[in-house]
Amino acid sequence: MPSPFVYLPGVRLTEAELSAACLDGHVVALGDGYIPADVVESTVLRAASVAHLLGTTLAATHESAAWILGRLDEPPARHSVQRAVDRRLHHVVSRRLLYRDPFIEGSDLLEIARVRVSTPARTLADLARSPESSSRALARRWALERPDDAAESLAWLERHRSIPHKRNARMLLASVRTS
Repeated sequence: MPSPFVYLPGVRLTEAELSAACLDGHVVALGDGYIPADVVESTVLRAASVAHLLGTTLAATHESAAWILGRLDEPPARHSVQRAVDRRLHHVVSRRLLYRDPFIEGSDLLEIARVRVSTPARTLADLARSPESSSRALARRWALERPDDAAESLAWLERHRSIPHKRNARMLLASVRTS
């Protein structure tokens, strides 16, 4: 059942009605939906606002997971997702999603509002391993603000033998821990 606090266009109200309510100050935009103006934004509401995009087969990762977990203020323009089921997906994935095919294991996932989200340790490791400088900058900032998350992420990297860009991620996270 969808969250009673997240209004998605076309579900209970039209886009025009939600836009008018936003202009009147009754609701505020959150991800793909709107929430009442007097409701505190939370991880549960962020996750619920993208549930319709992810369904039951995808998990939010990278910047999308960071946003849901509260490490980013604004949602990414395209949500980063990864396959959360052990079978290959053979349908067209939305253009609004940046899809990665490798299977993400259940031990690396949290379930928030019926949405699968990569754990903080996995998310931080993925951001630190990314070839994108903006992702690495986010990882550096996150690690500086939360050294315990950086330690957990380093431990996650040590448990996983062969993953791309592991060495660079370890160097980034270790340099933040020592500074």
